[in-house]
Amino acid sequence: MQAAAALNQYRSTSEVPQDIRWMNAAALALVGVVVCMLIASGLSKLTRLPYFNLQRVQLEGDLSRNNVATVRANIVPRMDGGFFSVDLGRARDVFEAVPWVRKAVVRRVWPNELRVVLEEHRPAAYWHHEDRDDQLVNTFGEVFDANLGDVEDEHLPTLEAPANPESRDAALMLNMLHRLTPVLKPLGDIETLKLTERGSWSVVLDNDAVIELGRGGEEEVLARTARFVHTLPQLQRQYAAPLSYADLRYPEGYAVKMRGLTTLNVPNGKSKPTQSSTR
Repeated sequence: MQAAAALNQYRSTSEVPQDIRWMNAAALALVGVVVCMLIASGLSKLTRLPYFNLQRVQLEGDLSRNNVATVRANIVPRMDGGFFSVDLGRARDVFEAVPWVRKAVVRRVWPNELRVVLEEHRPAAYWHHEDRDDQLVNTFGEVFDANLGDVEDEHLPTLEAPANPESRDAALMLNMLHRLTPVLKPLGDIETLKLTERGSWSVVLDNDAVIELGRGGEEEVLARTARFVHTLPQLQRQYAAPLSYADLRYPEGYAVKMRGLTTLNVPNGKSKPTQSSTR
């Protein structure tokens, strides 16, 4: 009996024309689309209620270079949309356009707040090249624009870039600055580190001494500089005068100029001093 009833039901179903079945399926799909549209419309209206308007922007993180009230006053009016519709990517870009801001992380906090964590640039050196006004280099070796007057009380060295610097030059020069600083410390602090287009390094110390370090890889330049710093006191014991200029680009020695005299340190170890004008 049950088998016969099931067979009859199958036959009755199979007797429904194919086009009727497609029409029924289409009608069901249309009803589903309408229901989804009604739900979406309701949610859209809900998210636009005044309750979900952004009412607070909470700033956290590095705020030593920027005033919180000033940042809020300048940024909040540029925030479009409410809690659900605000574009977090665009909001991040707006905050990262604020002077001294290196990075901003923006997230929503229910029901009507944005929380922003700021990371500010930490200046490590001035960035100088002939093509434009001076900029700054941060501790990551990134070049950025800022009001140089904000760091005039900070003792920052200058990185003098090649005529057509690449983006990687700043990080390369900052790394060399960090490595040369302890090596040259017995002679003074580095005021300027220069890299030419041909890859030749030179420094100006805080006592105005100029040292041509020459070309080569970092290890080669550092080793050459360390030998010079180690042997210079022997020369100064013989010729007691402050260092004015040194050229380390000789293959087996170096040339130096003292304030009041100059001398050439030749491979056989004999030095030949000559008088020069006092600088």
